[in-house]
Amino acid sequence: MFVACDFHNHSCLSPCASLEQPPSVLARLARQRGLELVALTDHNSALNAPAFSVCAAREGIAALYGMEATSAEEVHVLCLFSDVKAALDFGAFIASRLPSLPYDPARMGDQVVVDADDMVVDQPELYFGAALELDFGALCDAAASRGALIIPAHIDRPMFGALTQLGFLPEWPYDAVEAVRPLPSGVARGYTVITGSDAHYPEHIARRPFGLDLAEGWSAGGHVNLEAVRSALAGGLVRLPWN
Repeated sequence: MFVACDFHNHSCLSPCASLEQPPSVLARLARQRGLELVALTDHNSALNAPAFSVCAAREGIAALYGMEATSAEEVHVLCLFSDVKAALDFGAFIASRLPSLPYDPARMGDQVVVDADDMVVDQPELYFGAALELDFGALCDAAASRGALIIPAHIDRPMFGALTQLGFLPEWPYDAVEAVRPLPSGVARGYTVITGSDAHYPEHIARRPFGLDLAEGWSAGGHVNLEAVRSALAGGLVRLPWN
């Protein structure tokens, strides 16, 4: 069965995202706009994953948790888990690899951790918008060693994509690569291509979903079978917006 998916979304925790997009808004608008499997991928942090888990269950959609991590070369990589604790544990590792930079919310944007009812529970002082002290390969290896899905983000964007930042897409066992528009032949190097909304504002939610043909039983009791997702991606069982 084809499931409407979006693996790239932010919340009010990302310093460049709107405070009007807490996890509750992401979950509600995702459901209203027809999405069935949605990931929360804030920059270099999964601290809003617990709230998103509650909100997704409340709205009746399946959820993945993780982050859009930024390598030392400023390549963005989606690292996705089916378990909140796994996402938080990886987030703690990522936080240990972030540089300690002076952080001014007035200039850099607010980073707000909330609960499922939009109440602020923390405003971290560690700036999540920075590049990590991990190169691209080390970042992918660290996420994979913890069982994450690894998806280089928007590889065709003029900033923060592998093609721009590195000049090419290195060979590595990614689960997929994300593109904003149809790629020229050969650019994806045979990897499965998906799309993502990269939603930072409510109006962005569900703007670039994709379909994934998932086997029966891919989600049970609110828990996503990550290996079923991995298998479908490996098989190229994807419908893209331009197909």
